[in-house]
Amino acid sequence: MEDKACLTLAIESSCDETSAAVLSGGRIILSNVISTQIPVHQKFGGVVPEIASRKHIANIMPVIDEALRQAQVSLTDINQIGVTYGPGLVGALLVGVSAAKALAFSLDIPLIGVNHLEGHIFANFLAHPELKPPFVALVVSGGHTSLVHVKDYNTFYLIGQTRDDAAGEAFDKVARVMGLPYPGGPQIDKLAKLGNADAIAFPQALSGKGNFEFSFSGLKSAVLNYLHNAEQKGEIVNKADVAASFQKAVIAVLIDKALQAVENAGLTKLVLAGGVAANSALEKQLKASTEAAGVEFYYPNMILCTDNAAMIGCRAYYQSLMGDFANLYLNAIPNLKLTDKE
Repeated sequence: MEDKACLTLAIESSCDETSAAVLSGGRIILSNVISTQIPVHQKFGGVVPEIASRKHIANIMPVIDEALRQAQVSLTDINQIGVTYGPGLVGALLVGVSAAKALAFSLDIPLIGVNHLEGHIFANFLAHPELKPPFVALVVSGGHTSLVHVKDYNTFYLIGQTRDDAAGEAFDKVARVMGLPYPGGPQIDKLAKLGNADAIAFPQALSGKGNFEFSFSGLKSAVLNYLHNAEQKGEIVNKADVAASFQKAVIAVLIDKALQAVENAGLTKLVLAGGVAANSALEKQLKASTEAAGVEFYYPNMILCTDNAAMIGCRAYYQSLMGDFANLYLNAIPNLKLTDKE
């Protein structure tokens, strides 16, 4: 039974966003403050872990204070604290975990350690108040690509995941080689709108029926080889065509496997989660494909696609209902996996 009077303070610092949020119950966002570091890391072409950690240290308390101010509550009103403890950059994670432990100890309130990937899935509960398990979640981010059968709020089954590069990682690496600014995903999405998606036939790995694992390393290499070969021959490359053809290959695999997974699980709902959920072509084509297949499709709005503390607070709340609390020995786990939960 949901307790709407329960106030959760959530903290997220897994990569280059420092975020804090206050939630009433599991699904009502009172505040969701995000301080991004993208401009800081842009000149390096990617996130520099040491710089990210330092920025988190400077930002964490002002962001928490602002989240409390916007929610119009004080620290003493908070009933529990949820924090991302993995996966992510170890130094960045430690800033959030340390702040959460200090606050939980000083306020003598429960602490909840949240898996960042589970948080991404739970962003959909905030965007869609009517959404309930069971469903299949397609988690697509910079570091992960997974299909998860969400049986209920605290029971998950990992259907399949990437063997190598994640989809978002492939987007960023291809964008970097093409000379596009960081972060590369949105740049590829924007450029692809100007290109012909059928111009170049890039490979789609592990596309056999019933295979729910992903692999984007070969696709990434195929794009790099195409660009290098053209450069060596002195040929002019249509970057928009490359972006569109590359994006088409990624999206085709994601949609095909996601719909197969829904059918295989005997379900009727598909949920999209993770930073790459913000990709306009993926969202548009998934809408069309799920509609044609008679599958209900859910995805979070833009602010809930990217890293944010509100999704962490939502996940923390449902963990608290199961008594899934952490102690003050909670540590950052940078390679934390999204594993089966029964």
